[in-house]
Amino acid sequence: MLSRTTRIGLSVAGFWALFGAISGLQIQISMLAHHHSWLALIGYQTLVWSVWTGYTAAISGLLRGIPLRPASPVRVALHCIVALAFATLHTALWVGAELWLKPYDFMNPTAFMPRYRKVTIGVLPLELVLYGLVVLAHYTRESAERERDRERRAAQLETSLAEARLHALRLQIQPHFLFNTLNAISSLVRCGQSAEAIGMIAGLSDLLRYSLDRADGSRVPLEDEAGMVERYFDIQRLRFADRLQVELDFPPETRRAAVPVLLLQPLAENTIQHGIASRRAPGRVTMRARRAGDELRIEIFNTGRLHGQRREGIGLRSTRSRLRQMYGDRARFELLEEDGGVMARAVIPWSEAP
Repeated sequence: MLSRTTRIGLSVAGFWALFGAISGLQIQISMLAHHHSWLALIGYQTLVWSVWTGYTAAISGLLRGIPLRPASPVRVALHCIVALAFATLHTALWVGAELWLKPYDFMNPTAFMPRYRKVTIGVLPLELVLYGLVVLAHYTRESAERERDRERRAAQLETSLAEARLHALRLQIQPHFLFNTLNAISSLVRCGQSAEAIGMIAGLSDLLRYSLDRADGSRVPLEDEAGMVERYFDIQRLRFADRLQVELDFPPETRRAAVPVLLLQPLAENTIQHGIASRRAPGRVTMRARRAGDELRIEIFNTGRLHGQRREGIGLRSTRSRLRQMYGDRARFELLEEDGGVMARAVIPWSEAP
């Protein structure tokens, strides 16, 4: 892979070689009746104008040391002197190559000074214009590079800000879940259900380990999330053994999908809080995932009514905010009454976890 400096150098060299070849072609066409060698004439002009490859590098270096922005009389005068010096030297090289290569055969000049004066008068304005065009190209490229740098820094800043927001949202979820689970453990202890409390502590340990092990990641395979949420429901079965029915449906083809870490846990917790804990009757929770084209659809259903869930808690608000931060308009999240219960539906773009 060529470096950026090498690519720019090759582009400049290619431009001036092409400029020389076109100049030679024009001269040859205008002198067809003289039957000069195409190769000699075009090669000669290509060689002559390729000198400007070095001039371009020298002018760019001079502009970095003595910039013309902001302009000042001294700087402008200095660049004018350099432009005249370059033009004078280039004319000398031009005539020298002409006497050496003899591209014009029997019509070729033989004396240096007369030919030098004639070429200088003819091409000096062009040489000065070319110097100015190189200066313009230098500042145009410099402005484009600054704009690309600004866009790159803006993109990096936006990414860093989004990551910081996601981290803050995850910090909101984890203490909330921890607080609720510790309250449940405390209730079991007070009721004398020590075995259940110990089982819940073990499950809590697994869930916290899962969260800490993935603290630096933003996406995980759905299979990992499914295992975590299954452990979560194991804990809740200890609390609601006689009235909690759970069904998890994650087909094999969906388990390799990449999803935000800790996406399912706040949704699962919401079903327990509003669909089971707030009711005395037995309840059912169903969680399933399906791939639909370029999207992954995750649905969490619980028995109950939506009227008690109109005001979203930390878990649902954080889920909605995280999806918006990570996917923008490509993600959707909704909470609605459906099939005699409450359905939370999250739709995100499909991608596979590494």
